[in-house]
Amino acid sequence: MARLFLVVILTASALGLAGCGNSPGERALTGGALGAGAGAGVAAATGGHAGTGALIGGGLGAVGGAVTSP
Repeated sequence: MARLFLVVILTASALGLAGCGNSPGERALTGGALGAGAGAGVAAATGGHAGTGALIGGGLGAVGGAVTSP
């Protein structure tokens, strides 16, 4: 349960930071990078595979960044 809470908090933080940028492309890029870092960190901390966490976090961050307004 604590792992899920940590994942949710870090994902929400990454998506919140994904709003940085002027264009949807910039926000998608920064959101993807932040999400990948957060996902890898969470996966490593919870005993998962960092690569899988980075892919999931990067995808969520990129989508979050692309759909947010500046």
